[in-house]
Amino acid sequence: MPCSSIETSNNFCGGGDGGDVNGRIHNFKLNEHTFLASLMPKKEIGADRFIEAHPHYDGRGAVIAIFDSGVDPAASGLQLTSDGKPKILDVIDCTGSGDVDTSKVVKADKDGRIQGASGASLVVNSSWKNPSGEWHVGYKLIYELFTDTLTSRIKKERKRKWDEKNQEEIAKAVLHLDEFDQKYTKVEDLKLKRAREDLQNRIDLLKKQGDSYDDKGPVIDAVVWHDGELWRVALDTQSLHDDRKCGKLADFVPLTNYRIEQKYGIFSELDACTFVVNVYDEGNILSIVTDCSPHATHVAGIATAFHPQEPLLNGVAPGAQIISCKIGDARLGSMETGTGLTRALIAAVEHKCDLINMSYGEPTLLPDYGRFVDLVNEVVNKYRLIFVSSAGNSGPALSTVGAPGGTSSSIIGVGAYVSPAMAAGAHSVVEPPPEGLEYTWSSRGPTADGDLGVCISAPGGAVAPVPTWTLQGRMLMNGTSMASPSACGGIALLISAMKAEGIPVSPYSVRIALENTSIPVGGLPEDKLTAGQGLMQVDKAYEYIQKSQDLSCVCYQIKVNQSGKSTPISRGIYLREATACRQSTEWAVHVEPRFHDDASKLEQLVPFEECIELRSSNNAVVRAPEYLLLTHNGRTFNVVVDPSNLADGLHYYEVYGIDCKAPWRGPLFRIPITITKPKAVLNRPPLVSFSKMSFLPGHIERRYIEVPLGASWVEATMRTSGFDTSRRFFVDTVQLCPLRRPIKWESVVTFSSPTAKSFDFPVVGGQTMELAIAQFWSSGMGSHETTIVDFEIVFHGIGVNRTEVVLDGSEAPIRIEAEALLASERLAPTATLNKIRVPYRPTEAKLCTLPTNRDKLPSGKQILALTLTYHFKLEDGAEVKPHIPLLNNRIYDTKFESQFYMISDTNKRVYAMGDCYPASSQLPKGEYSLRLYLRHDNVQYLEKMKQLVLFLERNLEEKDVIPLNFFSEPDGPVMGNGTFKYSILVPGIKESFYLSPPNKDKLPKCSSQGSVLLGAISHGKLSYAGEGKNPQKNPVSYQISYVVPPSKIDEDKGKGSSSASTKPMAERLQEEVREAKIKVFGSLKQDSDEDRSEWKKLAQSLKSEYPKYTPLLVKILESLLSRSNIGDKIHYYEKIISAADEVIDSIDADELAKLFSLKADPEDEDSEKNKKKMETTRDQLAEALYQKGLALAEIESIKGEKPSALAASEAVSSDLRSDLFEENFKELTKWVDVKSSKYGTLYVLRERRFGRLGTALKVLNDMIQDDGEPPKKKLYEMKLSLLDEIGWNHLSTYERQWMHVRFPPSLPLF
Repeated sequence: MPCSSIETSNNFCGGGDGGDVNGRIHNFKLNEHTFLASLMPKKEIGADRFIEAHPHYDGRGAVIAIFDSGVDPAASGLQLTSDGKPKILDVIDCTGSGDVDTSKVVKADKDGRIQGASGASLVVNSSWKNPSGEWHVGYKLIYELFTDTLTSRIKKERKRKWDEKNQEEIAKAVLHLDEFDQKYTKVEDLKLKRAREDLQNRIDLLKKQGDSYDDKGPVIDAVVWHDGELWRVALDTQSLHDDRKCGKLADFVPLTNYRIEQKYGIFSELDACTFVVNVYDEGNILSIVTDCSPHATHVAGIATAFHPQEPLLNGVAPGAQIISCKIGDARLGSMETGTGLTRALIAAVEHKCDLINMSYGEPTLLPDYGRFVDLVNEVVNKYRLIFVSSAGNSGPALSTVGAPGGTSSSIIGVGAYVSPAMAAGAHSVVEPPPEGLEYTWSSRGPTADGDLGVCISAPGGAVAPVPTWTLQGRMLMNGTSMASPSACGGIALLISAMKAEGIPVSPYSVRIALENTSIPVGGLPEDKLTAGQGLMQVDKAYEYIQKSQDLSCVCYQIKVNQSGKSTPISRGIYLREATACRQSTEWAVHVEPRFHDDASKLEQLVPFEECIELRSSNNAVVRAPEYLLLTHNGRTFNVVVDPSNLADGLHYYEVYGIDCKAPWRGPLFRIPITITKPKAVLNRPPLVSFSKMSFLPGHIERRYIEVPLGASWVEATMRTSGFDTSRRFFVDTVQLCPLRRPIKWESVVTFSSPTAKSFDFPVVGGQTMELAIAQFWSSGMGSHETTIVDFEIVFHGIGVNRTEVVLDGSEAPIRIEAEALLASERLAPTATLNKIRVPYRPTEAKLCTLPTNRDKLPSGKQILALTLTYHFKLEDGAEVKPHIPLLNNRIYDTKFESQFYMISDTNKRVYAMGDCYPASSQLPKGEYSLRLYLRHDNVQYLEKMKQLVLFLERNLEEKDVIPLNFFSEPDGPVMGNGTFKYSILVPGIKESFYLSPPNKDKLPKCSSQGSVLLGAISHGKLSYAGEGKNPQKNPVSYQISYVVPPSKIDEDKGKGSSSASTKPMAERLQEEVREAKIKVFGSLKQDSDEDRSEWKKLAQSLKSEYPKYTPLLVKILESLLSRSNIGDKIHYYEKIISAADEVIDSIDADELAKLFSLKADPEDEDSEKNKKKMETTRDQLAEALYQKGLALAEIESIKGEKPSALAASEAVSSDLRSDLFEENFKELTKWVDVKSSKYGTLYVLRERRFGRLGTALKVLNDMIQDDGEPPKKKLYEMKLSLLDEIGWNHLSTYERQWMHVRFPPSLPLF
């Protein structure tokens, strides 16, 4: 996710002079010049001094790839470079979130019209060149291209306008009702009552629609064609404009791929949203590129913005150019995806970029590992790109750096620094800090494998450009997201100078120059874990590069392992746990020079030899050899670390190598050594307190505690005193466990006055816990009062022999053994099952090679895609969450490239999308498909995934949640005695109890064999908590699962079957033959004329053989209804009527009615059989009447007949000809509820015939709502025609937009 936050700032004030960048400042004041400069900080990193000395080295010649949420090419300062070149060379959506399927090809008619993919009739501009005459068409719901913020603004404006139109129609409807009431003072006649009811229904419908309004947004049509030279794109955006004359396709100025002409469009004045287009796959895929947040534009502005009228607001490198690589997927908010990351790297190499800036990141369980890291290593080592990334915003605790910026060796990870000037200007604090410092939230090192984590620091806040749709020019954001482009812009200045002076550009030489010329932030060795080597200085780094330009471009790869152990391999030494901090250890360090892939073996690798002097920052603790002769193949040496005499707390040391012949180069490599010696908790009960800690703004106190074995949760109290204005604190705890992401608990607390606050959180016994308490960097500024903090921690724990419990589906209970190792604890177990997880295998697997160059790796390999399809059905609406154990919850620390899923119904409506972090989605009852999309260039990996198991997880409704019982006896679950409630655990004495499986009768209906019920079990409670039944509300809970066994055998199955038939064998045989013939007849195809002719002959033959046999006649009617490719529609519907009449005539309606009037005896088996037979016959009769009525209405519609007498009034005199439709309808009403969802269509048609459109719409809406199946397109099409007929254009427009959501022509692209 993006590593930034947005702050609103105002009431800027200034006056006076500034001071030294990093030194202590007294009486700091701003003037207009220093105020403007503070909004876009450059002085802090020496960028202003460098450009002043070298005005032409302002980034010219450097190209930066911005891996982010998408840059707005219309934003202020992002049009031109300082030397007049286009600022943005290309804008690419690497995620596919803006892709439009334009594979459908149409041709224009003689009037120049084409049918758009949305169904709209579009006029193409006659001046557009299209030699082939082929137009590729597609469409897009506009909200899919907008951010949530923009969508919310547009929805609000559209709702206001829609409400105005709806109120107008309500006023008209009320007026018509008033006129009716004035005309008919007494409404006793049935026909008048129905007419008034219709008028009232219109009012009710309009009001109800206003309450249920849910704007899915306008639809835009896209047209793609080849003009003989380039692919061109035009959009029809009429639906976005109030004036329908605006936004027409023919008036659109055609665009082409952005990199060719650098042109963009704006959808409408209302949204002010900029977009660009790119065409792929020979016109079959159109990518409409918009940004998914202001983040990327802000980042690009910090790095490169150029404001000729206000140079103080320029970005760091105003002469640099950029390409925008959108890695934030708009379908997921702005979350990055593996697809986006891979395509972005491909684009950066293709455009021959010099730099990559990526202000995104996530926690990771394995540092410097994964598919993306492998690709980054290739890009850096082979193509010499310099990769800069944010370290993360998860501080102030240690080991919080995120991937990839803070955890990958090939990437320059950047921490966030704030200077006094930034605090006073950009942040508008009352009184700035006396000296610069890291932001409180900036992530800290080291990584889990001991690497420093943060490489350098740069200003982490700025007021920079934002997209036009925000309706403002710039805004303040802060985060390591802002520090990264600040550093990246500074490096662009260095590249600009290096290219101009002919110095080879290498990420290796640039990185060492930055690290060895940075200004330290803070005066303690351990401050490097916060700020890296310090605040970068562009001018000093440039001097270093000039001086070292003739040296080999080489980096030094460090591999460390404890002597005698081959694993794990790390990049530093990190002694964190108590045992390691109490004894001396020896480590083998392997240093290997790394050259670029194109380095000459004979001219560079063979002659490479360096005499290295090894130095330790503290020989009393860390000892290393004095010298090392280093050649290309690397050398190994030993380091001894003795922390035994160190005090409790944090200690940081380095072993570094100095070139004996050129010591001015500074450290060529460093081996970071971090020691966090924990405090042992020996007293019982286990309590530790830290008293009278003093805090000023930005101050951090770190305490390291050896969590006692047996502890599983903490109850803590924080007391504050000694201050006046409110204080804001970050309280973090972190524990590290192998192959897990850092276990972090955090809380941000504000004290408005001296008081105490309590916390509780889980811990892992036996592992060191860091407690980091920090007063927020800007909290309490101007107060001058020190905050005193007392922090008390009490450890609690109940140890059990089973943490995660699996109930195997049998009736046997699970024995659980519990003990308290630290102090007496109340053992009060509670467990519930509140989720169900159902496994699925794919029903289809499709493997394909992706066709476009955007999916072709720099190595030349083409990426492949595997699409797996899973089908599932929900009997009731439910909240569903897909779960793929192999792939979920990992973006960077996985060797698989990417994953993406879509859930759609039988109408192809997409209900949910997601990637490695699946979310729960509410789905209505129905059948669904889940398509899972996996990518990689290795076909063998994908082949192994073809039978990938996927789980669908759903939360049980509250009434279905299963509480589990506990017993003190093994037979308790069966006998019902020996219930276990609670006990007091005494240290040294174990107790046991039994967990009962759930009662089989309480299993939810949706639990099939092989499903797993999930929940939580807890054993202890907070000392101050009351009784509670939810284990997840207790401080520590563990997963519990129950494997659903096979269902019990239905004992009644097979019983109650009829006794042997009394019919003779010959008669039964004849019946079987008849039914078989009818079955075969029903399966016959009717695709061709020949098929239909054969079908007709067989139908006549069977009717002759079995005259007036209702099931046969029903099958004939069904076969007619199933026909497609109908020619003469009137003739076809007349056949339907004839077939329906035959069914009706075959049934003795009077006899059937008589039988229904008799009450059946439920105890009489024959009586029940007759009842079912009667119900079947009745349904057959009703269906025939229903289909006949529909056919009569269709013939009326085709002929254009409308019974005028009926339309005007129901007062039909007896001398008029009989109305067949009405007669048929009245017959149907005798047998079924004609307002039901099954037969309601006919009722709607009848009301429409009588002109009662309000009533027709009401019935139709009720049918749609009552129908439990997926929406039927025919019902909505009927609704649209009624709305058009009644004249409610605003409602018909609204429903047409929804049609594209409910019934898309195809599934969207991945």
